[in-house]
Amino acid sequence: MLLSCQKQTSINKKDIYNKLKVEKLITIADSLFESNKFDSAFYYYNEAIFNCSPVKDAESYISTLNRMAIIQQTHGDYAGSEATITKALPYAKYVKNQLHTWNLYVTLSVNYLDTYDYKNAILYNEKALQLNTKNWRKLAAKNNIGVVLIQEKKYYEALTIFLPLETKEEIIKDKEIHASLLDNIGFCYFKIDDYKKGLDYMNRALEIRQSVNNPFGLAKSYMHLAQFYEKRDLSLSKKYILLSYTEYSKIKHVDGRLSALKMIIKNSSNQELKDYSNIYVTLSDSIEEVRQKAKNQFAKIRYDSKREKEENLKLKNHKAENELKLEIQKNRNIISYIIIVLSLCLILILYYYLTSKANREKIEAAYNSETRISKKLHDELANDIYHTIAFAENKNLSLLENKEQLLNNLDTIYSRTRDISRENCTICTDGNYVLSLKEMISGFNTPNINILINGLDTISWDEIGKAKKTAIYRSLQELLVNMKKHSEASLVAIIFKETNKDITISYTDNGKGIDTTKMVLKNGLHNIENRILAIKGKINIESDFGKGFKVYIKFPL
Repeated sequence: MLLSCQKQTSINKKDIYNKLKVEKLITIADSLFESNKFDSAFYYYNEAIFNCSPVKDAESYISTLNRMAIIQQTHGDYAGSEATITKALPYAKYVKNQLHTWNLYVTLSVNYLDTYDYKNAILYNEKALQLNTKNWRKLAAKNNIGVVLIQEKKYYEALTIFLPLETKEEIIKDKEIHASLLDNIGFCYFKIDDYKKGLDYMNRALEIRQSVNNPFGLAKSYMHLAQFYEKRDLSLSKKYILLSYTEYSKIKHVDGRLSALKMIIKNSSNQELKDYSNIYVTLSDSIEEVRQKAKNQFAKIRYDSKREKEENLKLKNHKAENELKLEIQKNRNIISYIIIVLSLCLILILYYYLTSKANREKIEAAYNSETRISKKLHDELANDIYHTIAFAENKNLSLLENKEQLLNNLDTIYSRTRDISRENCTICTDGNYVLSLKEMISGFNTPNINILINGLDTISWDEIGKAKKTAIYRSLQELLVNMKKHSEASLVAIIFKETNKDITISYTDNGKGIDTTKMVLKNGLHNIENRILAIKGKINIESDFGKGFKVYIKFPL
């Protein structure tokens, strides 16, 4: 938010050019302006301009034109606002109190910012900074330059402007300005990927704005927080953008509501997407109509005044100029509608693409799972059953030792069947995940194998997604299956540890180990590596013959 404080200086001295009449008109206009009756205020300001001498009373002339330009700016008539304010520029040299010139430059900078002319927006703030005014106005001009740099996405340069202002007493005393500054700093840090600082500053700004209870400030804070969480926590992002929309709605800030609706539409689907899109289109049409009527009203006021004081030729030129502005605005409206329609089409295409992709991945995963199970059944279970049948056909089962051998073979078949079932069962990822994981690990305990678990209950499993839980469950299961089949280990230790941003899992056994220099990741170890990489994790394997087997897994929260 640009900081702009427009103050009116009263005229106390009389002059020969009807100064009293000008004073009276400005007083009436100021009262109407403060009451938000802008059309009537514009009329009286316009009357004052026609009775005011721009040279003899430059301060009144400049401040009046400045108020008129602000009214036009408020109603979205940036071209008309610029045309009005530039009339005051030649007479700035006649004012003694540079406050009026400062107001003039700041209004121009706001106008250029709103029309994306960032070069001139910075230029006029730098001009305002060079004026002999109070220190807080210089700080305001610096802040405005920082805001323009944010719009240009020059976040590092903006921080060099904002950070020195953070400790200024004039800034800290004004809670609204202080909160705006902190929010801008936080937004810059967020944009340069310093998320911790960004979130800290934005939260501090939000606390101040909540204490002040300024809807506009709150809406800005909620908007920035929604953008911050958009790629981290979509539900939280949506909560903040809805809050922003609510606060903008309280003060009927149309541009803010439209910005909030754009973000809501971007992150909505189905009926919700349709509902908010309808609100956006309705609101956009409504504000364009209101602004157009306001522009026409202000143009009419000027037209009526000039009709009494200027020649018919000048009136015709003014009318042609207004028609051109209306045509430009009409073209802008058409372009806006086209952009909205294209955006909606793009969202729908993206939605269908992602849905189709997810379905294809599910089918492929199911096929791979079926293939893997089929291979295990053929390679492991079928061979065991064949050998057992052959044994039963060719051996005398009346002998005790043959019976025991048959029972052992059947027990082996049962164990393999149970292992295959356990490896492909549905994994519980809800509140019972820890218990399910413990039961799976404990299932590998035997009289000859002792498994130790440490730190499992200290992990914040509720904050970890289902995909990550599934990957960890399957990875540990693969490690334990490999241990049982190949390592001849008697002791296994699994240690869980949580840091600020990561989870680490350390697996160690005292088995016979493998030569890592000749190791090729196949089957189980290959599956483990793929699963860990899929959740953006890292895996490191350490082993040697006769020195056991160690695996270190690390993945982000």
